[in-house]
Parts: sequence; structure tokens; C-alpha cells
Amino acid sequence: MGAGFSSLVDHEKLTSNTGPSETGLGDLPESCIALVLTHLDPTEICKFGHVNRTFRQASLADVVWEPKLPENYQILVKNYHLEEESCGLTKKQIFARLCRPNHFGSSKYKAFWMEKNKGVCVCISWKEMKITGIEDRRYWNHMSSDESRFRTVAFLKQIWWVEVEGNLEFEFPAGNYSLFFRLQLGKTSRRLGRRICTVDQIHGWNIKPVQFLLSTSNGQQATAQYYLNEPGKWINYHVGDFVVDKYSSMPTKLKFSMTQIDCTHTKGGLCLDYVLILPAEIGPTKVGLTC
Repeated sequence: MGAGFSSLVDHEKLTSNTGPSETGLGDLPESCIALVLTHLDPTEICKFGHVNRTFRQASLADVVWEPKLPENYQILVKNYHLEEESCGLTKKQIFARLCRPNHFGSSKYKAFWMEKNKGVCVCISWKEMKITGIEDRRYWNHMSSDESRFRTVAFLKQIWWVEVEGNLEFEFPAGNYSLFFRLQLGKTSRRLGRRICTVDQIHGWNIKPVQFLLSTSNGQQATAQYYLNEPGKWINYHVGDFVVDKYSSMPTKLKFSMTQIDCTHTKGGLCLDYVLILPAEIGPTKVGLTC
């Protein structure tokens, strides 16, 4: 695409220096250019907007950007407190607004955004979940972290019974979605600008696996289990997938959990950040997961 873009620009320069009988890219009807741009991705559309004034006007047209928006974008704008902000905006401006993190609910610990023509992603902080023993500082610490989207993580010092539960009701566009728990063994800090991970409190995760569960209000279920054995790095543990039907008119309701309730041994040294839900074709490594 880069070579094609360069050739178009070069062609424009050449045609602009010819006589009045010659035509250039600037003579193409704006509607025709807009039709071509509808087949490109957002980044390419913005590049072509720099070719000349006609291309720029075409690249701003609503007909170009509306297909890039989620099919239920009007519901997202209306139901998640964006209606006033989006009043009078062009479709391109609405697209840009949806690509930014948008907090929703009664706190700032749930957010959704659009991953540039790939679909809608949702992130839910540990603060929005029910966690056994979370208020008892003998078991859990609340830590500030610049490695978290929400700037805070929960650190498990030691406990016999690990149980984390959460739920979500959200108007997902139709499609296939994956759910992940973001966890890390070890506690990280910064020392002289370097990332340091303390691992001395890690114990108990290699005896029995952690159980993960996902269920939806329409009967879909998924389970997974993992031994946690990679200290020092954040890992997105895939719980399972679910499908949002294009004919559904109701919000999707999810329940998800993470448990390790074998009381024969204690567990500790674990950081819990958030749950991530994203279109299945993206993959968590391709999403801007941190701030």
C-alpha cells in the first residue's frame, strides 16, 4: 500500500505540471474518491487524505467512515454517556472518540474502546470484582502500578482460599469474543528507572491449577485451568470464547471467575490486574493493554 500511495502522489505532481488539456487526481469527482476510500482501513484513509484537497474532503465524508464504526455504534453512544459529546460530530470524529478509552458504569474502573476497525474491547479492573479477603491486609495489598491501564493492581500475599468473581452487562456488537484474566507472579517496582520483580512471596501455584470459568445469560459456557509458573511477566490467561448473535436485541450478560480453593496449602505472590474482553480474531498481544 505504501508503494501505491507514493505512485499516486508522484502522478499528481506530474499531472499538475502539464497543460490545460491534461487531467490529474484533483479532477476526479469527490464521490468517486470517497467510494474507493470505503475499501481501505482507517490508517490508509488518513494517508490518502494528504494527496490533495479533493482527497482530503473525500476522506472526511461520513460515507467513508460509517462502515468503519460498530454496527451498534448509536447504542454505544447513547447508552454510555457519549451522546452529548458526539452531538454534531462527523462520523470520523465519532470513530476517533470511540477509539479512546470510555469509562462506563458507576466508577472509573470499567472501560471500552474500539480497536481501529477490529471491533469493541472491554476492560474490567479487579476493583469491580468480588474477591475473597480483599479488604483484609493480611491477605491482599492494593498497589499503585504504571503497568496497569487502571493504575492499580491487587497483590495477594498469602491465603488458603483464592476466589475472584465478576460480571458484566454490555451491548457488544455481533461477533466472536474472547475473555482473559491478566495476572503476574511476583511484585514489580521501579529502582533507578529499572523494572524490578520481587519473587520471594510466590508459592503454592505449582501444586494445583487455577480454575477459570466463563458463562453467558444465553447458556454459553467455557472453562480453563492453568498452572501459574512464569514469574516476572504479565500473562493474559485465556478463559474462553462466546458469541454475540447479530439478531440479539438484548445486552450481553457475562459471569466470570478465577478460583484455587484447595485448602491443603496456601498460595501467594500473585498480582491481579483486570479482565479483558476483545474480538477473538485480534489476540491480546495486539491490543494496547497498558495506558
